[in-house]
Amino acid sequence: MSPRIFVPGDSGAVSVGADEVAMAIAAQCSQRGLAPAPIRNGSRGLYWLEPLVEVERDGVRVAYGPVGVDDVPGLLDAIAEGADHPLCLGPTAEMPYLAAQTRVTFERVGVIDPLSMDDYRAHGGLRGLEAALVKTSVEIVDTVEASGLRGRGGAGFPTGIKWRTVAGTQGPQKYIVCNADEGDSGTFSDRMLMEGDPYTLLEGMAIAGLAVGADHGFIYLRSEYPHAWRTLTAAIERAEQAGLLGHDLLGSGKRFRVELIKGAGSYVCGEETSLLESIEGKRGLVRAKPPLPAVEGLFGLPTVVNNVITLASVPAVLADGAEAYASKGVGRSRGTLAFQLAGNCARPGLVEVPFGLTLRELLYDFGGGTASGRPIRAVQAGGPLGAYLPEAQFDLVLDYESFAAGGGTIGHGGLVVFDDAVDMAAMARYAMAFCAEESCGKCTPCRIGSVRGVELLDRMIANRDGDGSANNDTLLRDLCRTMVDGSLCAMGGMTPFPVLSALNHYPEDFGLAAREPEEIR
Repeated sequence: MSPRIFVPGDSGAVSVGADEVAMAIAAQCSQRGLAPAPIRNGSRGLYWLEPLVEVERDGVRVAYGPVGVDDVPGLLDAIAEGADHPLCLGPTAEMPYLAAQTRVTFERVGVIDPLSMDDYRAHGGLRGLEAALVKTSVEIVDTVEASGLRGRGGAGFPTGIKWRTVAGTQGPQKYIVCNADEGDSGTFSDRMLMEGDPYTLLEGMAIAGLAVGADHGFIYLRSEYPHAWRTLTAAIERAEQAGLLGHDLLGSGKRFRVELIKGAGSYVCGEETSLLESIEGKRGLVRAKPPLPAVEGLFGLPTVVNNVITLASVPAVLADGAEAYASKGVGRSRGTLAFQLAGNCARPGLVEVPFGLTLRELLYDFGGGTASGRPIRAVQAGGPLGAYLPEAQFDLVLDYESFAAGGGTIGHGGLVVFDDAVDMAAMARYAMAFCAEESCGKCTPCRIGSVRGVELLDRMIANRDGDGSANNDTLLRDLCRTMVDGSLCAMGGMTPFPVLSALNHYPEDFGLAAREPEEIR
């Protein structure tokens, strides 16, 4: 029997030639009278090894990578002859980068054909929905709350509490909205999940619908994700045919449908109320809160807004039970999180582990340090509005509370690495300029403050070899306090985080003397 060959169709792998490799393998297999064309799976998340080709024989998958088109003839020769090949990495499951992970939400990503319902079922799919269908709404919410699952989009709000609020709020219609507008720098877990295991997301949304009494869901997808759009479009159609969605969920008589919406291309539409405005066909402006979306959300009706990874974590919670999920992690941060290593990183990729590791373990044990070989000087965690963390903070434990106490945010789990050649004053300016560009303009501290911040930083950078920086430092810190205290949403409220962290930890890049801890505000 011919071995099965897997080549990722993930857009990250495609960007480095996976499509060309797949076509070359298909052509060679046809010429040699071998197995059909390769199966296009998702990426395993080992991006420095993409395109990562896997060959399965007798139930064991062996990895080869990175594979180029010119490598294909020799690779197929070695496979046919059972011989070694220089690109062989051994059994995929035994690769240290994967073996050290605890994949729960991503257990099927890179393993299955993303659009095969048979593959999905064979690898444990639909068990969560089946369990939910025999529970009451209250029991589903109780299970999610007991699991300790918190929002994986950045805020870390307890998912069960949000669902309980929507379930207890009266309304003629309720909605489940999936925030798939993944726009933070260094983040790609949502995209990987949607492209590599879309049925998990759809199953999680259906369970959420059962929990709160909603029969209609929306996925608000980032417009820059055409591969995910195609995959989700096909997945929704096939899920309806298989009974995962539609008017009769798995023969239960209960209903839930999902509509896919293309995002408006604005970073601020990642904020939940701005996203709701966009779905309604309006300009993406942030709403004042209260009322919360759980009470008055989409079209003024009770709405659950969760991000992709939150909803995709729900099937495992229902399938395996709250206790199994809550047994992982530390403190109030339970379960696992998919961290994403990017930037100047030797081994960029996705790492799903329980909360409790240190930043240093992620950066070195998984990430292998910098790609340049130079020392790591700074890591930005939590997207473009996250703080820059110096080497002195690399032993911070990766959980929401520890990170917050250290002045950082875990956010969406994205980590962007910088070596010692980085200019941190320039990075601080980038944060302010980003806010000025992406602000929705509704509130003055964000709209005007970000522009004034860029001007102040430009003066500081121009005069950092002189004596004019100190006064600008005071002005900049005052401006940052105004933005934190007065902005309507996290766009303006968090922009000062990278700026202040750069000022506090890297004053020399601004031409400033180091300040005593009690002076830092």
